[in-house]
Amino acid sequence: MTTSHVESEICQFDASGFEHFVEGSQEPDWLTQHRRQAWRTFESTAWPDRKQEDWARSDLRGFKLDHYGLPTGLPSGPDSLSDANIPCWLADGVQPAGYVHTLNGCVVKEELDTKLASQGVLFGDLRRLASEASDVIQAHLHSIVQPDQNRFAALQAATWNAGQLLFVPRGVRVEQPLYVAAGLTHEACDTAHTLIVLEEGAEATFLYEGNSESAGAKGLHLGGVEIVVKPGAHLRYVNLQDWGRGVWNFAHHRATVDRDASLQWTVAALGSRFSQVGQQVSLVGEGAHSQVNGVLFTQGKQHLVYNTLQHHEAPHCRSDFLYKAALQDKSRTVWRGMIGVDPEAQKTDGYQRNDNLLLSDQARADSIPGLEILADDVRCTHGSTSGKVDEELIFYAQSRGFTRKEAVRMIVTGFFQQIFDRITIESVREALGLSIARQVREYS
Repeated sequence: MTTSHVESEICQFDASGFEHFVEGSQEPDWLTQHRRQAWRTFESTAWPDRKQEDWARSDLRGFKLDHYGLPTGLPSGPDSLSDANIPCWLADGVQPAGYVHTLNGCVVKEELDTKLASQGVLFGDLRRLASEASDVIQAHLHSIVQPDQNRFAALQAATWNAGQLLFVPRGVRVEQPLYVAAGLTHEACDTAHTLIVLEEGAEATFLYEGNSESAGAKGLHLGGVEIVVKPGAHLRYVNLQDWGRGVWNFAHHRATVDRDASLQWTVAALGSRFSQVGQQVSLVGEGAHSQVNGVLFTQGKQHLVYNTLQHHEAPHCRSDFLYKAALQDKSRTVWRGMIGVDPEAQKTDGYQRNDNLLLSDQARADSIPGLEILADDVRCTHGSTSGKVDEELIFYAQSRGFTRKEAVRMIVTGFFQQIFDRITIESVREALGLSIARQVREYS
């Protein structure tokens, strides 16, 4: 289906704006009550500060919530991503089984293959489906991303608007990817929430990307991602973030992986002025497996913070987190990773690594791996490296006819090759490689 185009109002993130937002929504009573509880949590909670470990290296001094408005209805400007000049990098070479397009926090277009719909697959606007598939959504929404985690989580839980649901019934295999493209125009706001539920033995691929209309665009993104992979199910999930360099991005990403199930999660963060992302994968069933591939590329004064947790709750599980970051100019990244192993999680195999390539003397990468192991029969390893581009490699490439810029682009691409080799979706590998190549400037 394709949504119709209507006018919208912009409300402030205050009590009266929230009431207007709730009163104008057509959604089940349980969801409205859930929003009201989250709003009360937001009002009674202070903003995070540097006394909290996850935020100790975060600078929020320039963030002002009252600079942004909460959208209701659909955008009053462009009614498609192409009209708003929003790129869709992950769509190249892909024939999706369904897609959702959102603009400035509102769903503007959605479609699902009729064959999949007849098999019970649900994919589309989360807010619309909250009425049509209330049982599924009520059972899982905010079951693992809790509104009381911090004030940003509470605000997002209370005001999410452009959301997506993917529900795949037991034993159903979705061969083609499901695709979501989210766009932001200058100084707009997006409060999207993604809910993915794969029942026992199901399989699917989910591609999500968020882009702004220009590299210099400002805005606010409050995101939530909840992934539930039930026994024997297999999910490939890709999240590409390339917001404008003036966008504040706060997101909470959580997944649970059950018995003999698997999750391959690819993260690419290229945009935003500031990002604070909390990512957690919980292995809750014996034999569960997760692989996370992270690509960070920063420039200017960008500041990206990623706090990751591999939580082993059951025995005989494997987790593998690999994050790589390349930094230009005065940009900064913070990666704080933790492997947590519960007493019951014997025979755990956990691995995490963070490598950083500094393309400027003024760039900074903070890498903080950690282990919390409460079981006595495990194999857990972690590591981190940081370094500059080897000038001898640049000289060698120049001696073979490459310009300095071409040489640096080649070296940076090679730095990320280990990540690309782990990604099983060819179109995603190509899209990420091109995205990074576009942003590599001459190194000096």
